[in-house]
Amino acid sequence: MFNKSIVTVSAGMLLVCIPFSSAISAGAPVAAEQVPALVERAAQQHVERWAAAAGFSEPQFSVTVVPGTRTLSACNQGVTVQAADTRLPSRMRFIAVCSGAGGWRYEFIVRAQVSARIAVMANDLAAGKVLADEDVLLERHDIAAIADAVSDPQDAVGLSSKRALRAGEVVRKTLLAAPTLIKRGEPVRIVARRDEIEVSMGGEAMDAGARGDTVRVRNANGTVLRARVTGAGTVEPVAAPVTANSPSE
Repeated sequence: MFNKSIVTVSAGMLLVCIPFSSAISAGAPVAAEQVPALVERAAQQHVERWAAAAGFSEPQFSVTVVPGTRTLSACNQGVTVQAADTRLPSRMRFIAVCSGAGGWRYEFIVRAQVSARIAVMANDLAAGKVLADEDVLLERHDIAAIADAVSDPQDAVGLSSKRALRAGEVVRKTLLAAPTLIKRGEPVRIVARRDEIEVSMGGEAMDAGARGDTVRVRNANGTVLRARVTGAGTVEPVAAPVTANSPSE
């Protein structure tokens, strides 16, 4: 969910690098009691960037650094805080490093509470049904332990549910799929376009497919074509004719 990034801090300052960039060393000394606060600020930066990248509406969050069992020490070289595991905001790992002679390395657990207005089900929906505008609404919900919440209801509209969904349930990306627009054995309309010329003819689907999938269709002349699904019962040719007994049959 999060990109691994490096945050370099010293007393009274916080420098944030772009993901995968090298650490920046700050030379000012850091007192032992300042280290947890620097880790907390680094975690806040991660959560802010994650919420912004996900497009969540009105995100609200707080972060807490879990006290460790080891005694912290001051650092004369400046402290580098690295995000080690930030897949779930509810339990993140950060590592604080003091470089140079007599340096140290401490691992911190940081727990974030995050809520935002996200897509939730407005109605019950049976498995395999396509979501419509009236099926999804925005509602504030805790998302700290949800890695794949849908931030915009329109991103879910037009997709089908992999299982039954209940009213009030958070809409998750892993629960949705592109609906099957063509089923094997069903009649289809093959539409070929070039410039302003359009030619269409009937055919039969030899594979099932969702929008954008490439399937085999047999046209009225018995020729098998590979075609891209463009809509319900409609395809467009994408390749030269193939044999009807190809391995994908």
